[in-house]
Amino acid sequence: MTDRKLEYEIEVEGSPEEVWRAIATGPGISSWYVPHEVDEREGGSAVARFGPGPEMEVPGRVAAWDPPHRVVFDGGDAHGNTDPGMAFEWLIEATSGDTCIVRLVNSGFGSGDDWDAQYDGMKEGWKLFLLNLQLHLRHFSGQSATAALPMAMWPGSRQDVWAKLTSELDISNSPDLGERVTLHGGDGLQLVGEVVDVDDWRLALVVDEPAPGTAFIAAEGDGEASGVSIWSYLYGNGGAAAAARDEPLWQEWLAERGS
Repeated sequence: MTDRKLEYEIEVEGSPEEVWRAIATGPGISSWYVPHEVDEREGGSAVARFGPGPEMEVPGRVAAWDPPHRVVFDGGDAHGNTDPGMAFEWLIEATSGDTCIVRLVNSGFGSGDDWDAQYDGMKEGWKLFLLNLQLHLRHFSGQSATAALPMAMWPGSRQDVWAKLTSELDISNSPDLGERVTLHGGDGLQLVGEVVDVDDWRLALVVDEPAPGTAFIAAEGDGEASGVSIWSYLYGNGGAAAAARDEPLWQEWLAERGS
């Protein structure tokens, strides 16, 4: 392992207890990152699911548990494996107002080309997820979302793929903040909401159709192909039903247009 780390600091709305629920519990983390199960105690297990099937599950351990101030997730387990591997330390500090400062230290990176690519990918990915954490706490604190995470690889540079993705969705590749947009997937498949963040490779929405929640579209990568994602986090029973219905449809949509 090397000394490389990714370190972030953001301000979020809410009390330390509200922020703790978002970053340290399974329902909280699942509402802005990827589906998680967390045994809420030091030494407990933690499982992240980045897609269907056991090969997409990443097991881990709650290495430190100090609510509502500090939690650490790493690659150890409850069966004697104490190798921390990749580690994620979260710190919560209350401010003088109704907000908190959240700090993340992501460590455990190795050396070599594969690790370099993972480091670069996580550096970009955390920007999206931390923005989603802010949106979750601002708009949906205390509620639980169901994540739908379809993604695919499309040939071409990130710039070209982003232009193609936004064109296929029938939106501008650089909409204005506050603009209301509809991502069209055909046959009634859509996400509708307000633009709350935009870059030359990503777009973030607070959505109200097909259910209240947040959504991201992105084109990521710097090679001859780019990872394309249309991710949504939909709240309530209606959101759970919509996520289950629409995730395979968006996955099919992405596969068809990337072939």
